[in-house]
Amino acid sequence: MSLPVIAFLALILMIVFAMTMPINIGATSLGMALVVGHYIGGQKVADILKSYPTSLFIAMVGITYFFTMAQVNGTLDKIIKYTLKSVKGNTAILPIIFFFVAFFLAAIGPGQNASFVMAPIVMLLAEEAGIHPMLIAIATSNGVQAGALSPIALAGIIVAGITQKMGLTGVGGILWLNQAVGHFLTAILAYIIFGGLKLWKVKDAGQRQALANIQVEPFTRNQLITLIAIIVFIIGVAFFKLDVGLGGFLFGTILAMFRIADEGKALKQMPWGIILFVTGVMVLVELMSKIGGMELFASIIARLSTPLTITLVAGFIAGAISAYAGTTGFVLPAFMPLAPVLLQKVGAPATDLIPLLSTIVVCGFLVDFSPLSATGAIFYANAGERTDKQKLFRQMITWGLSMAVVGSILCWLFFTVLRLP
Repeated sequence: MSLPVIAFLALILMIVFAMTMPINIGATSLGMALVVGHYIGGQKVADILKSYPTSLFIAMVGITYFFTMAQVNGTLDKIIKYTLKSVKGNTAILPIIFFFVAFFLAAIGPGQNASFVMAPIVMLLAEEAGIHPMLIAIATSNGVQAGALSPIALAGIIVAGITQKMGLTGVGGILWLNQAVGHFLTAILAYIIFGGLKLWKVKDAGQRQALANIQVEPFTRNQLITLIAIIVFIIGVAFFKLDVGLGGFLFGTILAMFRIADEGKALKQMPWGIILFVTGVMVLVELMSKIGGMELFASIIARLSTPLTITLVAGFIAGAISAYAGTTGFVLPAFMPLAPVLLQKVGAPATDLIPLLSTIVVCGFLVDFSPLSATGAIFYANAGERTDKQKLFRQMITWGLSMAVVGSILCWLFFTVLRLP
């Protein structure tokens, strides 16, 4: 059995463990990377450790450090309660509001980093308001993904650079439109499946009234300072390219230095297990890429595709990889440059390039809700205390993987069969 196949099977095994056993597969993935990469593949341990996603670790720890500080001093709780009062207890419109807020925030610059800003607030709000955590998480994350291909956001910049190297100009707008529409439709689907329509029913009038009349104490001095810090932080991320991780450490440290929040309590409440889980898995994913995993997938695509089905197959595989590897840092730079080669290998016309690129982008981002991707992971990490974490993980990874199927079929229908933009 070849090394790429062994690495791929090891990753599949990790996913099965995560869905069936109460263990931290981040730690297990690091151990598996040692076995597959060092003892079987002959790589140096130092080279394997270079794959550790330090930037993601800093982002996750920094943002959760800051927002956990805001949580332990009661600021987030009051933000949630005032939000509920502002919509007069009508929780049904909250997922809709958060979709468009997330879209706007992502589009003005932060891109997918907007998830790190919004997840701590919306996940706690979902628990407080009795909204299904999957509904609020999908609505918000899809809003983020819908805006992520903005020309001033990281993913949009990456796509522009890749397409320019391919000799394409002026296609960013079409790709972004397809991306936004795909995620808007998916958010509507989630709204129906996870009880959004039920929140409008009259029988919930008692709960609405109770939420609308909820008593909220005024912000204390420390909470007002924390609220100002959150606003300044969001402005910094949105307009001044403030790094979300290092910025989180900066603002969190200021709160700790002036005793605005209890740092010790915050550190104890941070989701360290989830952080190990995500970063550990990514080491195994990167190892698979280095030892030939991508070549394996490319050969599978070419072998299984025809000119009529290339978008269907490529979309499914791009989505499946994105479920655990992420789109911005893995699928876009790895798959988009393969598009012209794939078309040539299956004998498809050059006019199919934009449909294929759109499929790769849309399917990749749709599946990013998987808890094994950075975007899904931050929502999972911020789930409320009363949420069944193992059940939520199964729901998130099931939804994420299902999007590889749903997304590829829809992209094939719209871009290949109906030839829409």
